[in-house]
Amino acid sequence: MSESGRSASDETSNTMVDRVRGGRSALWFLVEGNRVLVASTMLAVSFALLIVLGTFGPGSISKLFDPAPIASVFTPTIIGIIMGVTLVLTFNQFVLAEELGPVADQRERMAGAMAFRRDTENAVDRTTSPPEPSAFLRGLVEATGARADDLVAALESHPDLDDAVGRDVREYAEGIAADADRVADNLEGAQFGRFEVVKAALEYNYSWKIYTGNRVRNRHEDALPDAVEEELEGLLEVLGFFGPAREHFKTLYFRWEIITLSRSLATLALPALSVSAYMILVFEVGDVAGTTAGIDHGLLFVGFAFALGVTPFAIFLSYILRVVTVAKWTLAIGPFILRETDRGADVDWE
Repeated sequence: MSESGRSASDETSNTMVDRVRGGRSALWFLVEGNRVLVASTMLAVSFALLIVLGTFGPGSISKLFDPAPIASVFTPTIIGIIMGVTLVLTFNQFVLAEELGPVADQRERMAGAMAFRRDTENAVDRTTSPPEPSAFLRGLVEATGARADDLVAALESHPDLDDAVGRDVREYAEGIAADADRVADNLEGAQFGRFEVVKAALEYNYSWKIYTGNRVRNRHEDALPDAVEEELEGLLEVLGFFGPAREHFKTLYFRWEIITLSRSLATLALPALSVSAYMILVFEVGDVAGTTAGIDHGLLFVGFAFALGVTPFAIFLSYILRVVTVAKWTLAIGPFILRETDRGADVDWE
């Protein structure tokens, strides 16, 4: 079955929203949404759940007038904030360790990056590749689209080609060309450091394209004219450069996210500690007596203070959720597909 035929299914769809279980809302929560908004959503749900359980659940609100329960809640919060921030900042040092290596290691990194850029430039027939990640990836994606167009043109120059063979190759090439236009548009103007670059790179389902291209080539190897086979080989070669490029920029993005997370936690830690210390040392439930809409003011105040106290933890969860989700989606490189949402019904040896 052709690339275009496969892309219509949920298993091999070209868009992430169709490949992720839960659709748009799950995609927003896992990776796409602003991490502060995601953390705020988690805090709001936790606050609402605490208020509902405190108001309608079994037990008595009178327990709040005893300082012991409040202290038992906010004392572990203080310990968790201190240990959590210390752990993240320590982990951040491992992330930065590569930046602090000796000059020999830095030269090796530089040589590897320059060699990859030269190989990529040769593969896409360009003399100079752009320095920005979004422009670099967009150039690769556009090159695959151009190679797909060349493959269609090579097919048209052989009108005597078997109809079934020509249709299979044409559908594969046209599917890649259409998808390349879509992803290239998403990459245009995207700024590294935001999720847009990684998101657009994830949208390009290059693993399935390589697998399908190899299958089309091997299935019709004896029937393909030399010119068509050469164009197909060139297309697969360019697709092969997209994987290492995406993995490199993904790694850089992970390091960027961890540094951003460390800065956020360092900023939020002291305010959260102050709120928790106030609740233990100063706060008295009797000072906020009364109810609103049947909800005790003391419960509202304690719930709000709890949400503020665990804000660093919510921020940590929101960032780690995105990092580990993207890492899980991109564990394999090349024509190896691990996620169930990427598998079709016919992916066996041929």
